[in-house]
Amino acid sequence: MTPTPARSLLRGAGTAGAALLLVVAAAAPASAHVRVTSADASPGGYGVIVFRVPTESDTASTVQLAVTLPADTPFASVAAQPVAGWTVSAPETPLPRPVTAGGFTLTKAVQTVTWKAGTDAGVAPGEFQQFALSVGPFPKGARSIAFPAVQTYSDGTVVHWDQRTTPGAEEPEDPAPVLALLPAATTADDGSTDGTARALAAAGLVVAVLAAGLAGLSLRRRTR
Repeated sequence: MTPTPARSLLRGAGTAGAALLLVVAAAAPASAHVRVTSADASPGGYGVIVFRVPTESDTASTVQLAVTLPADTPFASVAAQPVAGWTVSAPETPLPRPVTAGGFTLTKAVQTVTWKAGTDAGVAPGEFQQFALSVGPFPKGARSIAFPAVQTYSDGTVVHWDQRTTPGAEEPEDPAPVLALLPAATTADDGSTDGTARALAAAGLVVAVLAAGLAGLSLRRRTR
């Protein structure tokens, strides 16, 4: 039987809806731990990485976050986005030996970035804060990068997010934040990928709305 236009739209809407659900599911955190994500980080390129830090304590606020950057493949460029009420420290320290990264020969690099809350600027219980870095280039051939972190609370409690997550195994109690890099072919320095992704998402929503309208019209006709 030849598919009708309505059925074709419904089929397209279902595909677009499924794709959107997959995107949302991939972006959703597995639990309220320190996580790191990026919309443009790919091997060999530059990107913005964002650490999402929730306060899991019921009585104390998060007052400091220290993130360890890769030591074997250091970044040639590290810039921190300011956070209101917080100070950030990202000193360069000498490397054990020179490292070539993205055409640069590095003898020193930023190895730890520390954000510290000022007075009344901590992350209260039940809240979260995001801390962003613009870094690069990411190592070529890498699929993911771990960023061990240390979270300090106002009552002196210190949580070390540094446990390795084994694929297929249950997540450890304090897993290190792991950034999944995008395939190099899916990103572009001119931002065209971001525009394409937005256009596809918008198209999916439009198709879903049209399909819902046609389905409603068909139902009303059958009822009559």
